[in-house]
Amino acid sequence: MNMRAKALALLAGCVVIAGAALAYPIDAYDETGIRRLDYYQRAQTGEVRGRKLSPGARLSTDYIEPRLLDTDYGFEFETDETYVRQLKSFLGADAARYGVAVLDVTDPDNPIYADLNGGLRENVGSVGKMMVGLAFFQALADIYPDDVAARERILKGTWIVADDFVNFDHHEVVFWDPETMDFAFRQVRPGDSGSLYEWLDWMLSASNNGAASTVEKHLILLKHFGAEYPVSAEREAAFFAETGPKSRGEIFLDAMNGAVIRNGLDPDLLRQGSFFTRTGKQKVAGTTSYGNPRELVHLLMLIEQGRMVDTWSSTEMKRLLYMTQKRIRYASHPALFDYAVYFKSGSLYSCQPEPDFVCKKYQGNKRNQLASVAIVEGPEETQDVHYLVAVSSNVLYKNSAVAHQTLAMRIHRMIEARHAERLAQRKAERAAEAVVPNPPVLEGDPVVPDPPVLEGDPVVIDGPDAMEGVDEVGQGEPQAPQTPSPPVLSTD
Repeated sequence: MNMRAKALALLAGCVVIAGAALAYPIDAYDETGIRRLDYYQRAQTGEVRGRKLSPGARLSTDYIEPRLLDTDYGFEFETDETYVRQLKSFLGADAARYGVAVLDVTDPDNPIYADLNGGLRENVGSVGKMMVGLAFFQALADIYPDDVAARERILKGTWIVADDFVNFDHHEVVFWDPETMDFAFRQVRPGDSGSLYEWLDWMLSASNNGAASTVEKHLILLKHFGAEYPVSAEREAAFFAETGPKSRGEIFLDAMNGAVIRNGLDPDLLRQGSFFTRTGKQKVAGTTSYGNPRELVHLLMLIEQGRMVDTWSSTEMKRLLYMTQKRIRYASHPALFDYAVYFKSGSLYSCQPEPDFVCKKYQGNKRNQLASVAIVEGPEETQDVHYLVAVSSNVLYKNSAVAHQTLAMRIHRMIEARHAERLAQRKAERAAEAVVPNPPVLEGDPVVPDPPVLEGDPVVIDGPDAMEGVDEVGQGEPQAPQTPSPPVLSTD
């Protein structure tokens, strides 16, 4: 099948991805080699069929960078009691089962911090994949402290073929070949291949557990072989033949915990202690994992200050967390559509027999944990607000995904209200700057009056009563029937 035929086939029947929350700005294919980005960029132009992105998800690579580089404050803030009271009111009777931390840096010179049960420590599921990214970037920087180009070569040029470390995981990822235009959306299987950049992207975007375990495996290899990494398949096999789960686990935990400590974070509050797949846990000894809202916001602040390892690593982490496909859970409220959201989430729920109870996703009656972390900034043109937030909850029976979505809207409105006067002043200043005075009418110039509106002429409304255009999907153009989207999977 030629490329044109394949393009037509994609337009006719390609699956629209809905369950995955996909990251990294889509204009970065040439820079990173992440093939998925090429697919989504083509979808925006209509070359292939795919979801059109909201305004906050269409930002360019150059735009996405740490925004607190000029600040040097540490993570020591007085708690803002007004924000605390508002957070309590949002959560009501469920407040005791939430941990929330917010750092409002809308005015970066005067940050506002608040937390509610910020010392809560529990398993945060896939949010722990951020710790894997931190450790990997730290290991790369240790080997190439002054050579960013070498780090980029490792990420883009290291080709990894999946083995049994990917077993087993239900999260699906995008496979796309820019040359043949072959497309698939499915689970990762042994034999699948991609660059190290793509495995990081699959880990942090689609939250694929097989990808996370693969990155964890290569973290061990990177720590063991150092500047010799990547090594041949034979040397890799020899390493695993000569070592056992215990010694591999020691290398792994040293890399994971060492990165947390060296970046000024507390290992008693943040730890990813194990692999994300069954096979990974069997082959590498681990320990318990946990997270903490306050310390997760601390990590987000380090990213924004360019102090997570270094500026390059912080920028890469932020771009890998960037939401550029369907937003889920905390990040999915329409109030955030115009805003850039850098996001990770993790869910752990379980059910036990109970009369008249039906187990549903995110509504466990035995365990119903959901964790979300986000950097929110924007809109692009005005940069009205900028804040960092972490939420952890374990409210039984209730749909935690919907609860986090609602809380996201309320926190966003809370921050907008705090800065309403300042934002109104900035809006007035922008409006004044945008006013272009009419040129004076000189003597002798003809004065042309506005033509009268005749009966039957269309009246164009321009103002608050004007109808906004159709949403970003299609911009009012006819759309082909959409293939039903796959559901958001029950756990990550």
